[in-house]
Amino acid sequence: MEPKTYFIRTYGCQMNELDTEIMAGQLAKRGLTAAADEESSDLLIFNTCSIRDLAERKVMGKLGRMGRVDKKNRIIGVTGCMAMAKKDSLFRKFPHLDFVVGTNNITDLGTVIDQVLYTKKQVFKTDDRFEENLDYLIAKRDNPIKAHVSIIRGCDKYCTYCVVPYTRGEEVSRPPDSIVEECRRLVDQGYKEITLLGQNVNSYGKDKPEWNCLFHNLLYRLDQIPGMERIRFMTSHPIDITVELMQAIRDLPSLCEFVHFPIQAGSDRILKKMHRIYTKEQYLEKVALLRKIVPHVSLGTDIIVGFPTETEEEFQETMEIFRQIRYSVAYIYAYSPRKGTPALRWKDDVPEEVKFDRLQRLMDLQNEIAVEERQQMLGNTYEVLVECFNKGGTQLKGRTRCWKKVIFEGDESLIGTLQQVHVHSYSHQTLVGDLVKPNSSLKVI
Repeated sequence: MEPKTYFIRTYGCQMNELDTEIMAGQLAKRGLTAAADEESSDLLIFNTCSIRDLAERKVMGKLGRMGRVDKKNRIIGVTGCMAMAKKDSLFRKFPHLDFVVGTNNITDLGTVIDQVLYTKKQVFKTDDRFEENLDYLIAKRDNPIKAHVSIIRGCDKYCTYCVVPYTRGEEVSRPPDSIVEECRRLVDQGYKEITLLGQNVNSYGKDKPEWNCLFHNLLYRLDQIPGMERIRFMTSHPIDITVELMQAIRDLPSLCEFVHFPIQAGSDRILKKMHRIYTKEQYLEKVALLRKIVPHVSLGTDIIVGFPTETEEEFQETMEIFRQIRYSVAYIYAYSPRKGTPALRWKDDVPEEVKFDRLQRLMDLQNEIAVEERQQMLGNTYEVLVECFNKGGTQLKGRTRCWKKVIFEGDESLIGTLQQVHVHSYSHQTLVGDLVKPNSSLKVI
């Protein structure tokens, strides 16, 4: 029987969140409405992630529990990176599953559902390469202020710990005219901030030299869209961060001064073992150049501690990198082996208690750095995109251009606008400030 309602449970990165929005748009076009929860849905989709072991275990546990109870005649499917990593083996483990659709096949969702309804058999579709034929304009977005826009899918870097090249395939750039058109429509609909997404956004256009449009060229085109307020981008690979991109961050009014600049480790030996294709010295040179070109830039990073054979001395090199660069944002993880990656051939020889200890020490250091940064921000005025009321509902919440969360007193009419906020204190990781009246002499950063 044709399903009438759907629910999509999303795990993982912003790319997965965008894929969920596109699938929701396809289902809405088919006539389905969103259910309030998993239990009340006729069609249940788990849009999965394989990057971290925890995310994968959550889905596996959920699917296992569902197999032990009546599935209530629902259609149940798995999409995303786990679908690509495990493919039809999911059917053997979870015979109550109806379909498995890979990251490169979300355009086939409707066809797959039809096959399940017609044949009453399990269906899986997991192509290795992405064909750029998605209708991005169909995406069903819940946030009316900020939107994610995909510009490139896949990755060609093959870091030894990462499953992305195997779950999302090689890099495929989206035509620039298509990106510009989607962003233009979003701006016309009132969106204030657009985040450009890709496993490596900096590689944009390299697979299509005939377009003569690399990442920085695309940014200049997007900045020219009338009414474009803010542009962000993620994720980046340091090797592809160019001088031209740095100059674009300096020169384009809409481009926020925040760059996710993941180093992953502070040791050259570990970087080589990770196949990061740069040295610590090369990385530091790029950071220095970026800060020279864009003095107020804020940096984020990803870090893996406890990579196979990492010594305490090499971990200390990572600690020193943090002290030297002073990241504004850091996503810190303990290494976990991922099936299908080259790193799996090495013994996971750093004990779990050592990984946890290194993880905690690095997080403590980052917290110290973050506190000092917040203290330095006191007394300054920042442009804030007002997003919503905070959880208590008494203060407005938004973010600065450099990705800092800010709360302040104000009324509902300010939601969706850019305001100047004078920061006077902070609570935990959130800055606290006062709305600055128009024509104030305070300098905005």
